[in-house]
Amino acid sequence: MMEENKLFTLLVYSENIAGILNQITAVFTRRQVNIESLNVSASSIPGVHKYTITAWSNEDQIVKITKQIEKKIDVIKANYYTDDQLFIREVGLYKLSTPEVLNNPDISGTIRRADAHIMEVNPTFCSVMLSGKTEDITALYYALDKFNCVLQYTRSGRIAVTRSTVEQVSDFLEEQEHNRRKLNEE
Repeated sequence: MMEENKLFTLLVYSENIAGILNQITAVFTRRQVNIESLNVSASSIPGVHKYTITAWSNEDQIVKITKQIEKKIDVIKANYYTDDQLFIREVGLYKLSTPEVLNNPDISGTIRRADAHIMEVNPTFCSVMLSGKTEDITALYYALDKFNCVLQYTRSGRIAVTRSTVEQVSDFLEEQEHNRRKLNEE
C-alpha cells in the first residue's frame, strides 16, 4: 500500500561552506522530490548555518533523504519533523494599489482583521506585511485578491524551531566535543 504524502520540514545544520546548499538540494533532485520552501540563515551556534527545507513526501522517502543529507561531510546534523513538532512562521508581503485601497474600506478592514501591518503608503501603492502561519498568509492573499487590488505578492520560506526544550544539534555538538576531549586525554 502506497504511503500518503504529507508536508515535512527538515532542519539541517552545517558549517558555512560554499557549495553545501547545492549538495543538499541535489539529494532531493536525485529522489525526484520537489522542495516547497527553503530558508538558510546563521543559527544560534557561531559558524553553523541552519537550513529549513519543506517538501511533500512520504515518511519512508524523507527518512532516506535525511540520512543521505547527514552523510555529507560538512553537514553536522539533519532531522525531519511534522508541523505539530515545530513552531513555524513565514512572512508575507503584499503590494496593493493605493487608489483601490482608498476607494474600498473593506480592503483596510480585511488587513486589520488579519492583524497585518501597513508598512508604507504612497500615491501609487501601499505595502503590507503579515507574519504568521502559511495558511494565514495565503488566506490574506486570496481575500485581498478578490478586491482586485494586489499588484505584487510574495512570501518567505518557512522558519522553524522545534518544540523540544533543547536544540538537538547543540546536544550533538557537545557530545562530539566530549568525545574529542576524551580521545586527546588517551
